Amino acid sequence: MNIDISLLDKQLPEPAYAHPGDAALDLRSVEDGSIAPFERAVVSCGFVLAIPEGHAGLVIPRSGLAAKHGISIVNAPGLIDSGYRGEVKVVLINLDPRETFQFQRGDRIAQLMIVATPSITLHNTDHLEDSPRGTRGFGSSGTR
Repeated sequence: MNIDISLLDKQLPEPAYAHPGDAALDLRSVEDGSIAPFERAVVSCGFVLAIPEGHAGLVIPRSGLAAKHGISIVNAPGLIDSGYRGEVKVVLINLDPRETFQFQRGDRIAQLMIVATPSITLHNTDHLEDSPRGTRGFGSSGTR
């Protein structure tokens, strides 16, 4: 799939896969910054793109930042609709209770996954077909 992208900051590389076969592109910060414990920051990524209709972009956390520093995304996954043409930004949050997280221009801060989004039509009904799971949710499958 080809997606048009325009770099607002031409000194930084465009989003890219870290390894062949990866599912998501790495997103980089265009600025230096810090996020104190339990605070959040909107971080610019320096590009705009045109996601095709029938698809969306999901902005997801980087596992290494989550594991090592407690960095996540407030609205994970962040959603980029196909009609959006503004700059891609990430709402990072620092969930570490003690350490301020420092990031620099060019650091990989999140990932972008492009997914198909089929158009659906809801059908209003008074009765849903039964399923083996039924209404069991929120931990009903146990932990083992």
